[in-house]
Amino acid sequence: MGLTLRPASPTTPADRRYAMVDSPIGPLALVEEDGALAALSVEGARQEPVPGSFGVRDDAVLPHVREQLEEYFAGRLREFDAAVVLHGTPFQVRVWNALAGIPYGTTGTYGQVAREIGAPKAAQAVGAANGRNPVSLLVPCHRIVGANGRLTGYAGGMARKEYLLRLEGALL
Repeated sequence: MGLTLRPASPTTPADRRYAMVDSPIGPLALVEEDGALAALSVEGARQEPVPGSFGVRDDAVLPHVREQLEEYFAGRLREFDAAVVLHGTPFQVRVWNALAGIPYGTTGTYGQVAREIGAPKAAQAVGAANGRNPVSLLVPCHRIVGANGRLTGYAGGMARKEYLLRLEGALL
């Protein structure tokens, strides 16, 4: 059980389908590619994808991910079990793999992730990769806080980050 993260193959929007899902943090677009989740985008996020890049709308795609998101937001799911395709540079993929290892209900820092991936001086680059995470929630970029333990930026907005950390019990 858990995430299966795999590198992406070159694709076009014609190779993708997407579903829209309501959530407590706003509408989510779940983008499917080759049977796996390739993007999870929240409406209004700073890094929101270009319109048309999701492919064709098909609300029947990724039913298992939709069900797991519902359970997560209800507080009953702590670990996602899904195939995820990662589109990014080799460095970004290393960062996203490290993020996927941060357990529910805990937080980490950019510096900790940088050390974990063997690049201890790359905390700022880790922050940039964190902000470009294409599959938020499943690859939990919201669990990253500043070195002082304070909340730092989140592509989905600080109110959403705070909501997610409270939901997980990482913020009391």
